[in-house]
Amino acid sequence: MERQGDGDEPRGSLEQHDSAQEPGSPCGSPQQQEQLPIMRRSDDYLPVPGEEKSLGQDFTNQSIPMKHLYANDSSPLSPRLGPCFSDGQRCVDYVLAYHIQKPNSIRRPSSRFAETNFIRRLRRSMSMRSSRAPLQPKEDPEIAAQDQPSDYHEDDKRFRREEFEENLLETGLELEKDEGSKIPGIGFLKIHAPWNVLCREAEFMKLKMPTKKVYEVKEGSNLVEKIRLFIHKVTGPLHPNVDANRPQSIKSLSHPFSREKQHLFDLSDRDKFFDSKTRNSIVYEVLKRTRCTRAKYSMGITSLLANGVYTSAYPLHDGDIEGVNAETNDRKLLYEEWASYSVFYKYQPIGLIRKYFGEKVGLYFAWLGVYTQMLIPAAIVGVIVFLYGCATVDDNIPSMEICDPRNNITMCPLCDSACSYWKLVSACGTARASHLFDNPATVFFSIFMALWAVLFMEHWKRRQMRLNYLWDLTGFGEEEEDHNRAEYEFRVMQKTMRQEHSTPKDEKVKLTCTDRLPAYLTTVVMMLLMISVTFAMVFGVILYRISIKAALHMSNYPAARSNIRATVKTTAAIINLIIIIILDEIYAAIARWLTTLEVPKTDKSYEERLIFKTFILKFVNAFTPIVYLAFFRGRLVGRPGSYLYVVGSYRMEECAHAGCLMELCIQLCITMLGKQLIQNNLFEIGIPKLKKLLRRRKSELDSKQEEELNKSLQRYEKDHILGPFIGLSPEYMEMIIQFGMVTLFVASFPLAPLFALLNNIIEIRLDAKKFVMELRRPIAAKAKDIGIWYNLLRGLSKVAVIVNAFVISFTSDFIPRLVYQYMYSPDGTMHGFVNHTLSYFNVSDFQQDTHPHQPMHLGYRVDICRYKDYREPPSSNTPYELSKEFWAVLAARLAFVIVFQNVVMLMSDFVDWLIPDIPKDISLQIHKEKILMVELFMKEEQGKRLAARDNSSANQSPAQPRSRPLSHANCC
Repeated sequence: MERQGDGDEPRGSLEQHDSAQEPGSPCGSPQQQEQLPIMRRSDDYLPVPGEEKSLGQDFTNQSIPMKHLYANDSSPLSPRLGPCFSDGQRCVDYVLAYHIQKPNSIRRPSSRFAETNFIRRLRRSMSMRSSRAPLQPKEDPEIAAQDQPSDYHEDDKRFRREEFEENLLETGLELEKDEGSKIPGIGFLKIHAPWNVLCREAEFMKLKMPTKKVYEVKEGSNLVEKIRLFIHKVTGPLHPNVDANRPQSIKSLSHPFSREKQHLFDLSDRDKFFDSKTRNSIVYEVLKRTRCTRAKYSMGITSLLANGVYTSAYPLHDGDIEGVNAETNDRKLLYEEWASYSVFYKYQPIGLIRKYFGEKVGLYFAWLGVYTQMLIPAAIVGVIVFLYGCATVDDNIPSMEICDPRNNITMCPLCDSACSYWKLVSACGTARASHLFDNPATVFFSIFMALWAVLFMEHWKRRQMRLNYLWDLTGFGEEEEDHNRAEYEFRVMQKTMRQEHSTPKDEKVKLTCTDRLPAYLTTVVMMLLMISVTFAMVFGVILYRISIKAALHMSNYPAARSNIRATVKTTAAIINLIIIIILDEIYAAIARWLTTLEVPKTDKSYEERLIFKTFILKFVNAFTPIVYLAFFRGRLVGRPGSYLYVVGSYRMEECAHAGCLMELCIQLCITMLGKQLIQNNLFEIGIPKLKKLLRRRKSELDSKQEEELNKSLQRYEKDHILGPFIGLSPEYMEMIIQFGMVTLFVASFPLAPLFALLNNIIEIRLDAKKFVMELRRPIAAKAKDIGIWYNLLRGLSKVAVIVNAFVISFTSDFIPRLVYQYMYSPDGTMHGFVNHTLSYFNVSDFQQDTHPHQPMHLGYRVDICRYKDYREPPSSNTPYELSKEFWAVLAARLAFVIVFQNVVMLMSDFVDWLIPDIPKDISLQIHKEKILMVELFMKEEQGKRLAARDNSSANQSPAQPRSRPLSHANCC
């Protein structure tokens, strides 16, 4: 087979790479593609000879893939806007952006002026000698360059870029430069992957592609699947208007792509065989493998980005969303059917999300959709429990006794000196409000939510398995190569330079635990310090509540003294919320800094360590005030005459007579609503709007001029203005914290699922709008599950059972009411319960200087006051000691915790065992796919045998041309 082009041209020259307007390129018309030469099978990419590599050359515009396009260039090289090269035919699969230096004596302003190879090599040699000479052997080139003039710094980056770009050309990619963009100071390198590169890399990456073989997907015959199909039909109007033309009962058999088995795949339309998501991921894989080796250490694309050689790297969005001329594309379809608030009631187009953003992003939104869907029954039951509390509040005997003015019960002061005696009837409102959340239905709701969490996890596992089958991820494993991070490579280079004389050449240098020991110690110390800061903040809010309560009691204004308890509760909860939001941002930055110090080897290791640290810090930050209110407040108080004091004269807080459950509910409500409204929604909406407003104010253009400029920008220029994609960890983290709020303390706040549901309906569309409109397109990453987040969810659901058992037992009055009703009540009712829970105190036993300053505030002399506790009366032989009722209630509380925990855990495990992880119809379809794949290969082998038998019988006849090698030539 003849080589394409002139035989005298060096192998691997740039002319060879321009033969690439393949049928696989979506840009350009078929008529144009027919006239273009096709790279043949024998045209494998080869290393460029050393004397032909020219780091300093400026490429011309004559059929060479790398070009410099300037704004003042009058040549009509860009006839259309869109993600294409200047010829309008080859699509842009990836873009690298970099800072460009103004033309000077070193860099020629235009690429149209040709230079001889001798001048280019001379300039390259002189520039490289001047840029590398000052460097010390143990210094990072970019760090050493900071002390050099800026020209040297920029030239060093430019030479590394040119070397990296030459290496990209050697891999078969095609490049085109644009340094005359309308974004000042930014140059763009557009990258196109020809058909042969796509085929080669798809085979190397073992990408599963659809074959010609299709089969019918049979629906499950069991009752569960029939119910699921019935629900699917009933909810038809709620499904998005996408994929309407594709039959749902037909599926293509997928197989890892192979150039030797091209005949198995449907290559009739090469434009659509590799979609944009797959092309982007293939180019990114090539970029990660390509290295710069002329520096003191090998640098990949991550190192080049970290050192500022390139400022950003991103794939392009499919097209515009708004505008009359906006063509129909997946991005626009996602905007209309997913990112719009007008379709909030519809299901998400998960298949289209996966097609555009990749499996990892698709799994996140699928999980978020399942979680939001499962919140609907939880919210309904929570509202019913709340309404039950509202309906029975007038029948609640304990609150009726508190509100009865005939029960002339005088309570002991709530603080020393400043506070006076008070009537129990003044706590009527708090007691009635507490019943809304502290009633027998909350016990049922806690059991329900524990089972709900298990059902949610099981439902997600089944949904995840179904998506794995539909997305051909059943054979996908995590053993794929994960490339080293730039920081790790740099640290290994430093260690290699230190040990270059003491380490054998064959021994591979890597970072050990000893190398990371200082970072690990720093991490432990900083984590403990941050947790201590959280505790200190909570203690500060406690002191605020104590001091402000005393100050309001001493106030002369009737308005200030009218509702002291509600004022203190609400303001303290708001202060806690503000502290949580501020510390969340600080802890996120500290966790990222600590993870960077540890120098993880791979991106996966970095992400898992970062998630672990961030989760611990944010979880402690969000739940420490709630845990204090639930389990510690009111239990470390002491008694009248022997109170517990902190920081001198600050007396520890007491709960209201109805318990701390109401205050816990207020704290949960304000924290949950505040975090969702401010941190999750307002920040995500407000900060991008604020940045856009500031950018517009700095710009000298008005809104019309800016709109016209935006219309004239190329696709890669528009995407460069968008924000970078920083990963899914922040999105998962806020949902995990919300899941903790919903499950951990749901016994005290049954409306939590309702608030979470309302937030998530907005959150889904908000995240969708952010992904489609405000962020650059992320790299399509494969994933078959949600990773470490599933383990965190499962752990929270287990802890939630224990926490709710303790909340019901120790925070609410559920157990004391049961003990009184069945052990101490004379008639088996709740009458007399309030008096039973109150102990007596002789006011003459007050410590010095702790008596109320206004003892006659009630109009009569007080000799005995009451306080909530189970203690002996003053006339007893053991005054003020814990009574036998206290120990009976304590034993009942501990027994309830043990029984509740074991019963709910047993029920949860039974539900887990009852529901299989893999739906039966999916397991049957996976088995059917394996059988069909075996049959397909058996038929292929039989065809080969028959062809070999025919060839042997007709071996003396003239050889006939075959069509299959031609397809190989087009691919390879």
